[in-house]
Amino acid sequence: MTLKAAKRGAISPFIVMDVMRAANAREAQGEDILHMEVGQPSTAAPSKVLQAARDALDRELLGYTDAFGVPPLKDRIAAQYRNTYGVDVDPARIAVTTGSSGGFLLAFLSAFDAGDRVALASPGYPAYRNILTALDIEVVDILTGPDTDFQPTPDLLDQVDGRLDGLIIASPSNPTGTMIDRDGLQALAAYCRARGMRVVSDEIYHGITFEEPAHTMAEFDDECFVVNSFSKYYSMTGWRLGWLVFPESLARSVECLAQNLFISAPTLSQMAAISAFDCQAELDANVARYKANRDLLLDELPKAGFDKLSHAQGAFYVYADVAHLTDDSQAFCQQILAQTGVAVTPGVDFDPQRGHQFVRFSFAGSTEDMAEAAKRLKVFRQTL
Repeated sequence: MTLKAAKRGAISPFIVMDVMRAANAREAQGEDILHMEVGQPSTAAPSKVLQAARDALDRELLGYTDAFGVPPLKDRIAAQYRNTYGVDVDPARIAVTTGSSGGFLLAFLSAFDAGDRVALASPGYPAYRNILTALDIEVVDILTGPDTDFQPTPDLLDQVDGRLDGLIIASPSNPTGTMIDRDGLQALAAYCRARGMRVVSDEIYHGITFEEPAHTMAEFDDECFVVNSFSKYYSMTGWRLGWLVFPESLARSVECLAQNLFISAPTLSQMAAISAFDCQAELDANVARYKANRDLLLDELPKAGFDKLSHAQGAFYVYADVAHLTDDSQAFCQQILAQTGVAVTPGVDFDPQRGHQFVRFSFAGSTEDMAEAAKRLKVFRQTL
């Protein structure tokens, strides 16, 4: 007798992980691979974080913590909102989570029921869509383009048929690196509040900006969720640590979910992350390298035929329209990897409807690698 398999598991893969696996397999065989597929820093955690982890291993029990995390870390996160944005966030409204992924899951489960309709910008981070789908929440795509910097606007939301229960925004965005300015965030907050829509703001790339500093949705909406992470700016991807700022009205719901789903975030990571806020000079040096990489690619990629690029104001991505080169971005990226050793992510990971004509370049690696990748891509372009 065939046993039942849950439909909620039948979600799309995270294609970038498939690309990374293929690239790693070639690398293991001795090929010289340049990684522009995965969105993670190529630098280790800051030195003070590493030392704090060593100290915690020697001195701490490292048992479970409270579901919302250790108070010293929550206090430092709250201080970051005061110092960076001028916003007072009560530490009682902060949950330390297992990466931003844990924060999204807690936000979605506490705010939305099965059958609710949640809007998000397309292109966008694929895990939003896949987590919502697994929870039987309907995803409503907002098709964005260069005219709005690939970001949602009230005018675009007005074009949606039927009710909306929520909106996910990301600034800076993955895969485009574009941002929503202060006025844009304020307009979205007012629009959603007037219509009873809950906002979930992905701010995991805050700190990695190249033109203007990012604003937090917490400035404009006490009922929103703000998701952040130690993975990107703080260069701690494998430590699996993030945080969630949640509405006071949902505090108990978020807490009960966190207790039952996760017990607590990794204790060693929490103890180490307290020191992350004392490493700004080291971390800003990483951002300076990302900016140099971005500037290099914006100059060199058009010479390789990638001349329709997103306005990458932050994060470490640039999104390229390749409709003049291919109508199958997945096969195109496989061809690039096979012929050049440069690993690039197809746009279908971020936009199911139009992503076959886009690719994403991650520039989190070394500047030397970015220069070599651009050189190889220019040679590749001559073969098409």
